[in-house]
Amino acid sequence: MAAQDSALRRADRVGFAASFLCAIHCALFPILLALLPAFGLNLGGWIDLDQAFVVFATLLGATTLTLGWRRHRAFRAWALLLPGLALVWAGSFSQLHDHTIGHALVMTIGGLLLAGAHLLNLRLAHAHRVG
Repeated sequence: MAAQDSALRRADRVGFAASFLCAIHCALFPILLALLPAFGLNLGGWIDLDQAFVVFATLLGATTLTLGWRRHRAFRAWALLLPGLALVWAGSFSQLHDHTIGHALVMTIGGLLLAGAHLLNLRLAHAHRVG
């Protein structure tokens, strides 16, 4: 059981770090896109990597929060994960996927909610072990 707890903590930490970095990326990416032509650079087909990340974030978030819920039986982390996922899915797979400021805003808020869900899941699991 200790190995499972360690793996869950590690997965939540990866989820937190990845989601937080995603939020930073989404906030700064429009600035980068605006500056690249000034340096003679173009991203070409690299722009849609956010769709692959959204699928990965969904799988990681659903898995870690499900395993965490089995331990602590609290749904509070899901209250952050589900709207976060809704935002990043909307930002990646709807008309918002146009890489404008609206896209960046939706993806940044969604990424922060995902990071918060992983952090809360970590804290709930830790409190359950201690308590």
